[in-house]
Amino acid sequence: EKYADYSFQSESDCEVLLPLFQDGGIRRVVGKIEGEFAFVIVSKDGEEVIAARDPMGIRPLFYGYNEAGEICFASEMKALLGHCEEILPFPPGHLYKNGRFSCFHDHAKDPIAFEARMPVIMSGIKHHLVKAVEKRLQSDAPVGFLLSGGLDSSLVCSIAQRLSNKPIKTFSIGMEEDAIDLKYAREVADFLGTDHKEIYMSEADVLAALREVIYHLETWDITTVRASLGMYLVCRGIKQVSDIKVLLTGEVSDELFGYKYTDFAPSAAEFQNEAAKRVRELYLYDVLRADRCISAHSLEARVPFSDHEFVDFVMSIDPAVKMNTTGVGKFLLRKAFDDGTYLPHNILFRDKAAFSDAVGHSMVDILKAYASKLYSKADLERAQFKYQHGKPISLESLLYRDIFEEFYPGRAKVIPTFWMPNSQWENCDVKDPSARVLPNYGASGS
Repeated sequence: EKYADYSFQSESDCEVLLPLFQDGGIRRVVGKIEGEFAFVIVSKDGEEVIAARDPMGIRPLFYGYNEAGEICFASEMKALLGHCEEILPFPPGHLYKNGRFSCFHDHAKDPIAFEARMPVIMSGIKHHLVKAVEKRLQSDAPVGFLLSGGLDSSLVCSIAQRLSNKPIKTFSIGMEEDAIDLKYAREVADFLGTDHKEIYMSEADVLAALREVIYHLETWDITTVRASLGMYLVCRGIKQVSDIKVLLTGEVSDELFGYKYTDFAPSAAEFQNEAAKRVRELYLYDVLRADRCISAHSLEARVPFSDHEFVDFVMSIDPAVKMNTTGVGKFLLRKAFDDGTYLPHNILFRDKAAFSDAVGHSMVDILKAYASKLYSKADLERAQFKYQHGKPISLESLLYRDIFEEFYPGRAKVIPTFWMPNSQWENCDVKDPSARVLPNYGASGS
């Protein structure tokens, strides 16, 4: 009612930012809006430039300064090449005004831990995640769901199906030979009654997409590239076979509830510190992957697990309770929805492989074999002198780095380092980011 007298000039949902801004400035805007966003507001005379990015960095934003000292913004690094000598990621949860950056929300900064009985924790996780999915179903364009068959995407789909009066549209992808995800995704889709489509990829598809993926990602990180190939190809398939414009995904859960390697956290404090680190770095890895692969096909990514109320709640839970003491990772998340109606118990508590493995173990093997044909150990040794930042650690990583440098020469520092388990922890000093190399991998993805 307060903004009833505002006359909208377009059909864009982005225009809602303007009455908020006129009413209370940029602090009013970032205090009121939720979800995934990055925007720039420029005054009519061009004298005032204001920008902001969501706290998880789901939406991409880069900045740099041109020769005249003017700040420049773009949603991709490539758009600023040739205009700015240095290009940097706009920090998540920050705003820019009058030449200064300031933080308006940091999920990882000293969360207020609360002591609560397990039922209170469970109900809070459930309430906030259901609310996060519900908010993201509001759309004036057709909505679809990426369904891997693992816990995170399955929960998002289950919640969404309960909120929908017709079958939701779900999509999964896998290698033609050994896709773990396809059979699990089909099992979940059948249980939920979704309108499900399977997309297959071949060795030729993977290798043909590699350069495109690195071009869109603007990264050389091993994990991100591997996991992006399947996501890029499934999004391409969705674009070809449907009218879907918006995709909900299951990213961000691992950072909050734990990876395979965080089973080896030596203490609750270390577990919490690692979660905080991953939450702060997320925009450089998993979130970057999801946004770029989806937006490269003119689709919009929405990430319920990144909802700021959900993230703040989970980060405030005593880390000792979040650690894997039961032998089942993400136990709190699983238990919160273990009432038999969201997902069957065997699906809810099934262990699962990482996305880059679960689309088919053969995919990673194909990439390694391809790199071995192009490079030798001598090439890898020479690369240690050629690349001073983010030195390649394998023939596969050298392949990705060389492709990256073709598109973005000298811009490697946009990614600080490889995504890897915490090498300071027991069993975690590994040379490959796949959970397959960890001793607790067990039956994951079988």
